[in-house]
Amino acid sequence: MGSSIQIIPALNLALAFIPVIVVIYILHKWSLDVKNAIYSVIRMLIQLLLVGYVLTTIFIAESAWIVMLVMVIMVIAASWISLGTVKNRQGILFRYAFVAILVGGGSTLILITQGVINLAPWFEPKYMIPLAGMIFANSMNSVSLAAERLDAELQRNNEYKKARSLAFNAAFIPVINSLFAVGLVALPGMMTGQILSGVSPVIAAHYQIVVMCMIFGSAGLSTACFLVLSKPVFVKLT
Repeated sequence: MGSSIQIIPALNLALAFIPVIVVIYILHKWSLDVKNAIYSVIRMLIQLLLVGYVLTTIFIAESAWIVMLVMVIMVIAASWISLGTVKNRQGILFRYAFVAILVGGGSTLILITQGVINLAPWFEPKYMIPLAGMIFANSMNSVSLAAERLDAELQRNNEYKKARSLAFNAAFIPVINSLFAVGLVALPGMMTGQILSGVSPVIAAHYQIVVMCMIFGSAGLSTACFLVLSKPVFVKLT
């Protein structure tokens, strides 16, 4: 197998936006929130282009402090974004989301990087930052789903314990679906990237198993932590 990955020219990259334009047109015709969709696409484009240059600098620097700073920023951003489903309570719940994602995602990240992969040095940027990104993003999505569902169930006057169980279950639906689908419906990002770069599919599968366990664990721990910590706020405001 070759070890190089094919470069995508700018013109070819532009072709990837054709389905995006079609979907935006559908949103417009159906009188949906087209402005938010366009904003999200533009923001995605800018963020990814910028992060490419930023990560290049970080990888060259190989500084533990820079890596730690980047991960703190990741957790802060993930915590705030996760509460977008309960905007009227973002400020109140932020600290709980931050602790939940930091504890649930952080503990999983430490186990994977220091116990499973055994990074040397321990902060190796090209591994630590991408893995942290996957973990914190996954925790963010789970906390977001849990917060929205918990709020909705309590608004329906459900008892807290039942509402909590329903919220946890709702947050876990995407995680469970991804476990069922992996290898059958989809080859996830890390596995696909490794195969494209020339790594043996068997080795890529081993890494993907680690990633799926990582996603399952971080989602469960972060969601459970958030639901426990935020109980006083949700009970008081309902």
